[in-house]
Amino acid sequence: QVQLVESGGGLVQAGGSLRLSCAASGSIFSISSMAWYRQAPGNQRELVATITSGGSPNYADSVKGRFTISRDNAKNTVYLQMNSLKPEDTAVYYCAADVRTSIRAPASRFWGQGTQVTVSS
Repeated sequence: QVQLVESGGGLVQAGGSLRLSCAASGSIFSISSMAWYRQAPGNQRELVATITSGGSPNYADSVKGRFTISRDNAKNTVYLQMNSLKPEDTAVYYCAADVRTSIRAPASRFWGQGTQVTVSS
C-alpha cells in the first residue's frame, strides 16, 4: 500500500506565505504525476497544480504567479509554495500521486488525508 502524508498547513494573514509538503511512502516502484487539489466548504474539489516526473508544472489560473509546485524525486515528496495568499485560498489542501507499485502494475492514484489552510483578511 501507499501512504501520502501532508504537512505545512495552518492559519496565515492575507498576503502571507505557507509551504505545504507531501511525502509518499510504502510500496512504490515509480511515481509519475503529482498534484495538489483543494476543497473549500460547499465547493467541489478543484485542481491547484500538477507536476510531471520530469518537473514540468501546470497551474490553475487562480494561483498562477502566486503558487509554485516542485518535487524531490529522491524523497518521493511534492511541495506547494504559496505566496500572496488570499482569503479565497482558504480550503483543505490534498496531495495526489499516480503511483506504480511494481513494474507490472499500472499507475493508481493515491490521496493524502488533507491539510487545512486558512487565510484571514
